[in-house]
Amino acid sequence: MANKGRVFSGARPTGRQHIGNYLGAIKNYVDMQADYDCVYCIVDLHALTTLETTRDLRGNTLEMAWDWLAAGIDPAKSIVFVQSMVRQVTELHTILSMVTPLGKLTDLPTFKEKVRENPHNINYGLVGYPVLMAADIVLYKTNFVPVGVDQSPHIEFTRETVRSFNFRYNTTALIEPQAKFTNFPKVMGIDGVNKMSKSLNNDIEIAATAEETSKLVMQMVTDPQRLRRNDPGNPDVCNVYALHKIFTKPEDVESINVECRRAGIGCVDCKKKLAANMNEYFAPIRERREEIAKHEDTTWDMLRDGAKRASEIAESTMVEVRKAIDLPEM
Repeated sequence: MANKGRVFSGARPTGRQHIGNYLGAIKNYVDMQADYDCVYCIVDLHALTTLETTRDLRGNTLEMAWDWLAAGIDPAKSIVFVQSMVRQVTELHTILSMVTPLGKLTDLPTFKEKVRENPHNINYGLVGYPVLMAADIVLYKTNFVPVGVDQSPHIEFTRETVRSFNFRYNTTALIEPQAKFTNFPKVMGIDGVNKMSKSLNNDIEIAATAEETSKLVMQMVTDPQRLRRNDPGNPDVCNVYALHKIFTKPEDVESINVECRRAGIGCVDCKKKLAANMNEYFAPIRERREEIAKHEDTTWDMLRDGAKRASEIAESTMVEVRKAIDLPEM
């Protein structure tokens, strides 16, 4: 298994993942398995902070798990589980909340963002979710958390929480995680205006069919200044070209760059090339996903097995935490 330390990352169960999720997180998860002891968690408790109904929660959890597995996250190499299956996380969340000043929570930029997004549902869980996130991370003796630069405040918050706990109880039970800054490309939605997002309905799902993918790619916004086929284009402001740089061979990317600037290729043909390349790239992932999704019970068994392995690490940590606080043993 790994030799560079333990990595932890979690994601809310939002159902089928889109290519922004894949390029921004899932692909990194897969790649890190070669060098790290990886713990990947579907954080369903975090989802409760904004969900008004849990009708689709289990289904969304499965859909996310299928995308992860199909993309190459391997339960034989990594621990993959659902957050709520490991009960110790709520215990540690409660304990860490006792050493967390309220002001730190309300000052976090993501809290303010969530308030803007959910002005009618500002609940205790929404305020305290960074503490739950910290519990997720430190419960498994995490060394590294893969994040983008914009997420670094949460890692620093976690580190401060660990220091506060260890200082108050004169212990080294919890360890400070390090941010592992990875390459998180910002993938724009098909509208060319906003970041790809399910909630904005501007996404392309990993599991979309080839036909669905092609249809969505053909809707993508290109250079807004290029109004006619004979007009030269500017690839630097074109969302289609940005994805070509990911899914198309380098020599073809350069050709598209040159031809677009001299109106040698039109947007329609450029989109067709991109759709073909994307479909070729995701074909094996989609094939694996289709097979995995036929065995729902097997997926749940895998997640339960992951939770069992995660629980062993979690309980070991909590034994140290309870001892540091001098809580009575059962």
